[in-house]
Amino acid sequence: MHASSSPFAALLMLAGCAMMPPAQAADINVIGIFGSKATLMVDGGKPRTLAVGDSTPERIKLLSIAPDRVVVEIDGKRETLHMGNQRISNARADGGTQRVVLSGDAQGHFLTTATVNGVSLRFLVDTGASSVTISADDARRANVSYAPSERVIVQSANGPVAAYRVRFNTIKLGDITANNVEGLVLEGNALGGRFGLLGMSFLNRTDMKREGETLTLIKRF
Repeated sequence: MHASSSPFAALLMLAGCAMMPPAQAADINVIGIFGSKATLMVDGGKPRTLAVGDSTPERIKLLSIAPDRVVVEIDGKRETLHMGNQRISNARADGGTQRVVLSGDAQGHFLTTATVNGVSLRFLVDTGASSVTISADDARRANVSYAPSERVIVQSANGPVAAYRVRFNTIKLGDITANNVEGLVLEGNALGGRFGLLGMSFLNRTDMKREGETLTLIKRF
């Protein structure tokens, strides 16, 4: 009897699928992009080079590749990961705790991608910044209205610069979501056009734990 015609065999196939563990959200480093392939390291394990459409044993599927980033599918959700300095865990551990794990670059800086009002922006984690700070260009991309807001003068690395006090409706970093977050929008090119600052108005809603080259953020409220 062929397996395809056996109800018992079909039941075994369904049972096998049911017993297969679901894909677990993982810490992922994109350590290399080589044309049509990318090398990922999952949970600190063996580096694996994948082509688009391939999956790791942890069931992390590579969906697309760009020169500096990849898009993967984790637990049915798409995540954009930048090369070289990002490791994010979207796992809800310890009964639903929301946490994110970031890895530092060679200088010990933590660069990551967060979404502001649903728009992906690059950020430097900066405990010295009192507020989440973005450029006027990024504010326009994220539909943050700032012109009617209070205008203040703040100190930047390049000296005093005009800024506007705002509140971001939503900031999402990995599995951590914060609503109604205080922030600043800086005029001109004070941030260098590369990334914003993920400051304490977001970070103080988390517990931060630094271990070597990793930084773990655990949402408190």
